[in-house]
Amino acid sequence: MDATILYITSGLFLGWSLGANDAANLFGTAVGTKVIKFKTAAIIMSIFIIIGAVASGSGASHTLGKLGAITSLPGAFIVALSSALTVFVMTKYGLPVSTSQAIVGAIIGWNLYSSSPTSISTLSKIVLTWVLCPVLSAIFSILFYKLFKNRTKTLKLNIFLRHYYIRIGLMVVGAFGAYSLGANNIANVMGVFTNSIELQPLDLYFFTIDKTQILFFLGSVAISFGIFTYSKNVMTTVGSSIYKLSPPTALIVVLSSSFVLFLFASVSLQNLLISLHIPPIPLVPVSSSQAVVGAVIGIGLAKGDRNINYSKLKKISFGWLLTPTISLLLSYISLFFMQNVFMQNVF
Repeated sequence: MDATILYITSGLFLGWSLGANDAANLFGTAVGTKVIKFKTAAIIMSIFIIIGAVASGSGASHTLGKLGAITSLPGAFIVALSSALTVFVMTKYGLPVSTSQAIVGAIIGWNLYSSSPTSISTLSKIVLTWVLCPVLSAIFSILFYKLFKNRTKTLKLNIFLRHYYIRIGLMVVGAFGAYSLGANNIANVMGVFTNSIELQPLDLYFFTIDKTQILFFLGSVAISFGIFTYSKNVMTTVGSSIYKLSPPTALIVVLSSSFVLFLFASVSLQNLLISLHIPPIPLVPVSSSQAVVGAVIGIGLAKGDRNINYSKLKKISFGWLLTPTISLLLSYISLFFMQNVFMQNVF
């Protein structure tokens, strides 16, 4: 048991990194525009990320399992650690990188080292979402902006009431986004451990939490810790550096990105589409960073402004390309040392 706790610390570190980076994006625009205080945003995110992870986190983890089923605990430790270190370094430079990309790169590194086949169809599906996520978020952002603009013309609220409704709306939508992020991205944090660890179900009288839910709960608590301790840098980058947002546009950005996260996390929605004979949306861990950045760009395009900071976008895009590459290399090299120096079986 002591060894198990030691090995999952890398997953907890990855959860902390996700909280410091990806999770911060949900309220980055609201905090950046000073509509909501950082502490309030952090509390809301923490509560709903934990609920989403425990209640609905299993859906997206199956896709990562198809990419690479890691059955060795030391191997899972290295994969999570490589991802966490990659995200941590990017976070230190204020770049909203993708934890999803980091864990995918690390898993492929494990596949290469262990000579395990990488499912090209699964990888293609995941990579496609890296493109779809920001594009869909930008499209929803444009649509919601048009609807919001038409609606505010008819309501004619005074400035104080308008600010109040926007603030409440940001908190509600942010809570929804945090739930979706917990359901979607907890697979990045603890998904690699589900095939390599044995835990007894926890009986809480009214209900029972299984092994996967215990892991997801621990990971979501780590995410919450990351939000409170190290997320302000990324919030500043997303909230004000790409494009100057007003409180209403901040609400639209949070709503658009949250909706996209939900689309890729909802098992119920997938089942509904299948029952209607409509091609389902894949349950894949997507990046809240990409969703938020896409939504911010959508706002800029919808307003017809030329004030989008393209130099900042280039820097962020470079980080997205660099993340899976660094994580893959770090994973492969670290696995070699774990296997040959520390004499631990990694596959």
